[in-house]
Amino acid sequence: MQSPLSNPPMPATEVNRALLKDGIANANIPALLMVLYQMTGKAAWLQEPFAPGRSPGLDDNDSGQLPDEVQTQIRTAAEEAIEAWLAGKPLAIERPSNLRLAEMLSVAMTEHVPEEYGDIVAAGMGYDLEPTADTAIAADKTAIVIGGGVSGICAGIELGKLGIDYTLFEKNEDFGGTWFENRYPGCGVDTPSLTYTFSRRPNDWSMYFPLRDEIEGYLLDTAREFGLYDKARFRTHVEEARWNTATDQWDVTITTPDGKRETHSADYLFSAVGILNIPKFPQIDGLDEFAGEVYHTSRWPAEADLSGKRVAVIGNGASGMQVAPAIADEVSRMTIFARSKQWAAPFPQFRKKVPEGVRYLMQVVPLYRAWLEQRLSWTFNDRVHGTLFRDPEWEHPERAVNEINDAHRRVFTRYVEEQLQDRPELIERVLPEYPPFAKRMLLDNGWFRTIKKPHVDLIPEHLAKVEGNTLSTSSGETVEADVIILATGFQTTNVLGSYDIVGREGQLLRDHWGEDNASAYLGTLVPGFPNFFILLGPNVGSGHGGSMIRNIENQMHFAGQVVQCAEAQEASTVEVKETAYTDYSRRIDDAHDRLVWTHPGTENWYRNSQGRVVAITPWRNDAFWRMTRSPDEADLQFDHRQESSGAA
Repeated sequence: MQSPLSNPPMPATEVNRALLKDGIANANIPALLMVLYQMTGKAAWLQEPFAPGRSPGLDDNDSGQLPDEVQTQIRTAAEEAIEAWLAGKPLAIERPSNLRLAEMLSVAMTEHVPEEYGDIVAAGMGYDLEPTADTAIAADKTAIVIGGGVSGICAGIELGKLGIDYTLFEKNEDFGGTWFENRYPGCGVDTPSLTYTFSRRPNDWSMYFPLRDEIEGYLLDTAREFGLYDKARFRTHVEEARWNTATDQWDVTITTPDGKRETHSADYLFSAVGILNIPKFPQIDGLDEFAGEVYHTSRWPAEADLSGKRVAVIGNGASGMQVAPAIADEVSRMTIFARSKQWAAPFPQFRKKVPEGVRYLMQVVPLYRAWLEQRLSWTFNDRVHGTLFRDPEWEHPERAVNEINDAHRRVFTRYVEEQLQDRPELIERVLPEYPPFAKRMLLDNGWFRTIKKPHVDLIPEHLAKVEGNTLSTSSGETVEADVIILATGFQTTNVLGSYDIVGREGQLLRDHWGEDNASAYLGTLVPGFPNFFILLGPNVGSGHGGSMIRNIENQMHFAGQVVQCAEAQEASTVEVKETAYTDYSRRIDDAHDRLVWTHPGTENWYRNSQGRVVAITPWRNDAFWRMTRSPDEADLQFDHRQESSGAA
């Protein structure tokens, strides 16, 4: 099978040479070198004096740390090679081996990339395309999808490939999920746009890290392109999903937009409600009687007007760090209640637009886009994973989990000290004592500049009491406010808490799990709940970085493979065996026990009330990708139709 990167996507006569030339002139040198190597077959492009040097921090290293004259030589050669390719010259190396791909990425990243990582690079570049699903094998089946965010869109795309007719229920007025609900100023993604993209629908992003409006537009366009609107019912709330043993189907009870209750049935059920779904409201004495306005960042009112108002922001996590800088110059006074401290990394790409020429280069030369994506995937996904293991011999566990983690601490500490050198009293208030990455690593999008502003106060305590317009801290300090913004996140350990799921023998899923102790085989399957698949379920999110879209796509690919196995066996139901489920949960816990997120003395939203990590995966991204390629049928329980066993 020929690679989708082999041939130009447009005739050479239609290419805008001026725009292409501009794109090459501003292209990322390490990615351009990989293109040169494949187009020419000359290994010299991966060696001195062309091999890039290492860049500090998380910037894109566009220059490759190379002298200007060497960069010019590379760009000139790339332009010649691209012109020859556009004229019909085939790639000299159309399909590098997976081992060679890992070696190439090592050169592009100026650091060692494990040999086995070449497998996921090949998949990400479209070299190892998954076989097309047999749409006939499951065409007589039906499915219900609950949720229309990223997970629901992934489910709809895969079910379309399988030929399964489905209905999608979404409580909001449109697709988008968290990107429909979160409309607060400054809302955006902390994952590079090229990786925050469905593998089957590349996008011409305007920014390296897009804001929510562009993301929502992309999601809605994707839903349209794959026909999901024809399957969706909006403003529809799912009340209960109950397994019907008599029919071997799921009966899903909904409330329609006009308040009526209906029950719909289907063979398969896909829960795509995610974990960033139920807002977390803090317990603050008197908050309900606050004299001003109160809103959670995920429920931002369209008519909100903060001009000249005294605003209190509760929380300094991801949403708090985004909203505070975005509104700071609009308000008359801002008080930030920051009970906990957060590590924040430099973010040179914040609001940085992709140059028009570079956007055009990615369209004309998909191979360049593919290599740029692979560099970003490694940088923001798995690069740091190996540094997060707790070293039992490390002498300073109070500040880091190992020697490399301690070096990261020094780098991030220097950054904070540089940003706040003219306000040294703030350093003590914001500099964490716990190891880097023990909580979600945040990106500085103007946070440190904001807290230095003369009309901004940062109080390192929690808001304890509200009386009228007066807000009091636990130590008795008081401030006045007209608006309270709750940047307090979501109930991330309350997985699937928005509706009841009743499996075999009337068992409630929340009873099976307990209050906040969700677990699932590959984050997807639970015993006793046949034909039921959870997307972005327990231990699927990535704490060390990465695009959640990739892991959801991995899950949905796995679910599709399970469905095909069941259909091939003429089984009416399929579920995971209890032994496989228990073993996987044990492996998850054992892996997390060795990682930074369970480091003694740390707190994060990944853990439940017992300290068990529920929300994120301990696995490197390529490891989870391998686990979800094809089911191990020994881990699955298939029940066959009565008629196939000869029963009447």
